[in-house]
Amino acid sequence: MIETRFLRYDHDEERLGIPEPPRVAGPGRSAGEKASVALIALGLLAMAVLLLGAPGTGTWGGLLLAFAPVVIGTAGLFRFAYRDTTPGIKHDGTVFSGVKRRGLLGWGLAVLITGFYSVLYWTPHLLERAVRLVDPLALVLSGKPADHWFLYGFLYTLAILVFGVRMFMKYRHNRYQLVRTASVMFFQLGLAFLLPNVMKALSAPEFYFTYFWPLKWTYLWPAGHGVGWILDSGALGLFLVFWGAVMTFIATPILTYFFGKRWYCSWVCGCGGLAETLGDPWRQLSSKSTRAWKIERWMIHAVLVFVTVTTALLWIDHASGRALFGPLSGTLARGYGFWIGALFAAVIGVGFYPLLGSRVWCRFGCPMAAILGIFQRFLSRFRITTNGGQCMSCGNCSTYCEMGIDVRAYAEKGENIVRASCVGCGVCSAVCPRGVLKLENGSGFAGRYPGSEAPFKAFAKALGEPTVP
Repeated sequence: MIETRFLRYDHDEERLGIPEPPRVAGPGRSAGEKASVALIALGLLAMAVLLLGAPGTGTWGGLLLAFAPVVIGTAGLFRFAYRDTTPGIKHDGTVFSGVKRRGLLGWGLAVLITGFYSVLYWTPHLLERAVRLVDPLALVLSGKPADHWFLYGFLYTLAILVFGVRMFMKYRHNRYQLVRTASVMFFQLGLAFLLPNVMKALSAPEFYFTYFWPLKWTYLWPAGHGVGWILDSGALGLFLVFWGAVMTFIATPILTYFFGKRWYCSWVCGCGGLAETLGDPWRQLSSKSTRAWKIERWMIHAVLVFVTVTTALLWIDHASGRALFGPLSGTLARGYGFWIGALFAAVIGVGFYPLLGSRVWCRFGCPMAAILGIFQRFLSRFRITTNGGQCMSCGNCSTYCEMGIDVRAYAEKGENIVRASCVGCGVCSAVCPRGVLKLENGSGFAGRYPGSEAPFKAFAKALGEPTVP
């Protein structure tokens, strides 16, 4: 029988003299895990020796010696760590982990990743020896020696593939997560890494089919690596410009109407792919406060306005022979490339995973996510339906929402979740112990929220404008 003093709402365990529970040693590491860690260590050692100038840099032997043990060992570690566990998402130890809860290791990782991106963008000569390691692969794919951007694409793709194995093992109980992970791995490897480099070998533009304006902002700009540069490749360039225009202005609204923004943010986009694989251990760090939500809405739409105005000014200036705005449009373009494209999207967007969660860029800065979110909020069939009668308020859904949505608040009231920021990753549904949440595509946009049968009036109201009676 439980004593009455332990049933009080405000009971204090220390004041009542309750001792700490005995510590129970966890299960030891399996032989497979130990072998995997040893393989990773050997690969890192080989990589360090090669970077210090040992013979083999720039050869296939050096490339395989540096990366193969790390890749195989990390994938093996994930497999052995999850293989003998019961399928289903586990939260044990998350709040006590220094890596996952902004501890010393978490801060150290943040500094390391942020430092790497800073070197990549502003002092790439420091990566010269690392670049030479991947020369053999660059020569095969593009016919040219590697540069620091090829190295970055190689590492980015490896991260999604290797940590995709972790996703397969961790979410092996959930078919939606398995298919979604396979999708982002396919698009990153095939359309965002291999195909652009093969196009370079064919003297075609290094075009990324999974990115388009406004996320890949230069593809709609007249100068630089924009429309003019793409059109220089003739008929192929015309097709690429046509592809980008169709994806931006036609495919985006149509696909978002049918599937919500998840078709891109959680299935195709490389930024989302990295966040969902490499960034998954930190998804619970996203702030769920109302203040963060307000900041999010102001920032992401401000970036969308910034890139839209910059694009318009560049085209007006181009049409006038640079007589109208002079250096202003170029200054805006360079400012956007530095502050948004480099500092926000990369250095902060990825480097702050261990501090602010895995979707910092997607939530606060991505102009593509802003456009998709507007369509999803008002003109989409997608919604997450809730069964409030089954919700037991455990809070797992809110905790693991990487976009900072307080999912539990909607579930408790039995309301559909139609937030513009939701990327449809489905993890809230996967961690729900009672099946309260369900990702659905309805027959239309009506019925998603009160007033959804008149989406334009709802949009006007959201902007603070008086609605038309």
